[in-house]
Amino acid sequence: MDFKGLKQGYKINVKTSIEVVEGILINDKKDILVLKLNNGYNIGIEKSNIRDIRVVEKSEMVSNPNGKKIELNKNLPKILILHTGGTIASRVDYKTGAVHASFEPEQLIEMFPELHEIANIDSVFIGNIWSDDLRFKHITLIAKEIEKNISKGYKGIIISMGTDNLAVGAAALSFAIENSNIPIIFVGAQRSSDRGSSDAGVNLVCAASFVCNSNYRGVAICMHSKSSDITCDIFSATKTKKLHTSRRDAFQNINTESIAMVDYKTGKVSMKQENYSSGEMKILPEFEDKVAILKIHINMNLEQFKFYKGYKGLIIEGTGLGQIPFTKNDGVTEEHEKIRQALKEVIESGTVVVMTSNCIFGRVNMDVYKPARELQELGVIPGEDMLTETAFVKLAWLLKNHPNQVKELIGKNICGEISSRTMYQNISQFN
Repeated sequence: MDFKGLKQGYKINVKTSIEVVEGILINDKKDILVLKLNNGYNIGIEKSNIRDIRVVEKSEMVSNPNGKKIELNKNLPKILILHTGGTIASRVDYKTGAVHASFEPEQLIEMFPELHEIANIDSVFIGNIWSDDLRFKHITLIAKEIEKNISKGYKGIIISMGTDNLAVGAAALSFAIENSNIPIIFVGAQRSSDRGSSDAGVNLVCAASFVCNSNYRGVAICMHSKSSDITCDIFSATKTKKLHTSRRDAFQNINTESIAMVDYKTGKVSMKQENYSSGEMKILPEFEDKVAILKIHINMNLEQFKFYKGYKGLIIEGTGLGQIPFTKNDGVTEEHEKIRQALKEVIESGTVVVMTSNCIFGRVNMDVYKPARELQELGVIPGEDMLTETAFVKLAWLLKNHPNQVKELIGKNICGEISSRTMYQNISQFN
């Protein structure tokens, strides 16, 4: 079999001894052809098994972009993309999987040509930040950049961020920017940019389509609905969690449904729920730093609770309906009496303590069991059905911006973080 006429970027049809596959040639190695299939995944085919090859389309790889300014189309709306780093900020031709080592915003935009048919794109490079290094000051920086640009006639703003803490960043910004009058959409990529199965392009294009083809107002997240490149979901910024380390459909709504679904090929937007944002827009971008999360597990000791004495706020991620080791009921649980006293001292020091659950779905109910009722008497506030991370950023935001109303507002819905009732969800996401 002659492989000499093949070039990277060609769409080819390959017949092997057992099947026929079609895809884009990413790599022609010594013994293997690597193709990107239509579903976005890569496949390696041993050359010794190939019986026939037919070139379907002689499409070329995208060459290294030169960063030229893009001509504006007066008939299209404007979108601002704020780049904060992460996998999506890597230089990759997502059609072929070719990598280009550059993080310049203009060059990133050129890698996704579909964007220029959807909107006129402006770009601001905030920084190349790993989302694992995300701090409240980064959220403040993003919020202030939005404040500087929000009155410039943009139809919406897209924020690129690494996926590990993307949902937390989106939740924090939801509180920092109250009642946004335009869509502010967080976008990430699960697959690294040196892989042909990168989801960066699809997520970014769907986010732009959603901005231009809907009247949504507020902060949200755009990521793959399923593992294939068909649709993206628009997820709630305050009720979404990353549930898988590497799958492209790793994000899922928790205790709610998607805001919308976007068809990648057509750009069609199917709305599923109403906007959260209404009223006058306010930007309050500051957060209290001295707030923490304590995860409950077996075999805890009083020192783990005493450590937070003097903190402004503490989220306890309890078990089940909102429990902690709190009761002495035999000879080996004497430590629990000490934990009770340590937590009492933490609350008396002025720390606002809120209870969430280590269960992903459902809500806390601290009226069911006696220990939880005693926790409430001590001053622990039920966190309703808030995700632990969302409760954390909300508490930090309230302590900084509404210090005299924290206990009143922490249990009230501000931007979609608390549901009035717990909806039924099929929790078998990955099947």
